[in-house]
Amino acid sequence: MLRFVNHFSTKNIDPFTIEKGYEALRFEAQSGEVGYYDLPRASQPLVGEVEALRPAIDKKYNTIAVIGIGGSSLGIKAIERLLRPGTPNAKKIVYLENSDPISVSQVISQIDKPRTLFIVISKSGSTVETLSIFKRVIVAFDLKVEHSDQVMVISDEGSVLAQYADENGLRRFVIPSNVGGRFSVLSAVGIVPLTLAGFDTLEVLKGAEAFLERFWERKEDHLLQKAAYYVTNAQRFPMNVLFAYSDTFEEFGKWMVQLWGESLGKRNRRGERVGLTPIALIGSVDQHSFLQLIVQGPLNKTVTFMHIAESEESLMIPQLSLRYLEKSDFVNGHSFNELINAQCMATMKSVIESDVSVDDIEWKKIDEHSVGGMIIYYELLTSASGALLEINTYDQPGVELGKQILEGYFRE
Repeated sequence: MLRFVNHFSTKNIDPFTIEKGYEALRFEAQSGEVGYYDLPRASQPLVGEVEALRPAIDKKYNTIAVIGIGGSSLGIKAIERLLRPGTPNAKKIVYLENSDPISVSQVISQIDKPRTLFIVISKSGSTVETLSIFKRVIVAFDLKVEHSDQVMVISDEGSVLAQYADENGLRRFVIPSNVGGRFSVLSAVGIVPLTLAGFDTLEVLKGAEAFLERFWERKEDHLLQKAAYYVTNAQRFPMNVLFAYSDTFEEFGKWMVQLWGESLGKRNRRGERVGLTPIALIGSVDQHSFLQLIVQGPLNKTVTFMHIAESEESLMIPQLSLRYLEKSDFVNGHSFNELINAQCMATMKSVIESDVSVDDIEWKKIDEHSVGGMIIYYELLTSASGALLEINTYDQPGVELGKQILEGYFRE
């Protein structure tokens, strides 16, 4: 269960702006041009298809190696990190993402080839990091790719990677053409590896579906109010901070940064540069680094606090008083969950009292249903903000330019 509270005032927000955001999203969903709206329901049959493969996979492999980057890895990592504590027997997942030779070498050195299933993920099918690492894996393990049940591919229909998979008789899953990479975690991109690893992806999808239904029924209008507030005040508050109070949110924060940054940093219809800058922090750690800037630095940020009401861990702070260290005894006998939540509430109060715009997201507990709801929440929030900024939320021309320049370096 998720609880959302906007602590900022929306009285100066034009109601038309909120309606404009809702109607824009409804049009996107009904037009079929933007496909992620369909995934919570459309991907449910895929779960059954993948579950049917698990008995054979379970007999041979105890590790899944995901070869992918950006939208082909960040969402998977986010969901795995959130659900791993409650699913301790799920298969190990390792990630081969960045073209950093140190990281690539370290991960490859830790892989037990006979017990590892390799899943190559690229929406375009031509991601240079992914294909380069795949080549390195083939050579490092003398991997026999042709008709191998040890390699799977997830890509767009007709991509060069899809063609390679078909020619070599590899099992292949399709990313819908109308689903962008950073919005694709509830497609085969996330469902296949997470299901094969042993996570309950059907419940994740049902959680997303339930939230989406409430959104269309206008029962989650706080989301539209937040998007309208962000865009209306984009010149005053160009930075949006997610201050999440649990280490399990670390990968979620990275996923959110890609989703928000790559979607919203664009030129609008008038050619003007617009965008909202995402910042992901972890509490209480970043109380000791970034909080000072929020409280007494420029008033150019909004802050979303996120915390878990009920932790799976009931770890207690001992009733132990140490000489000279008595100042911290006020928390003795309380749980660490009580402590971190109290730190979140105290910090949030201090930020509000410093005239910073704040909202709060509470997870009753981390479970599959809530994870699905939170994934679709941020996707919808991104889409609504993009519509109000009057941009194409789903392209990334700035990224494509860099790719073209890179290719030129190696062809000169």
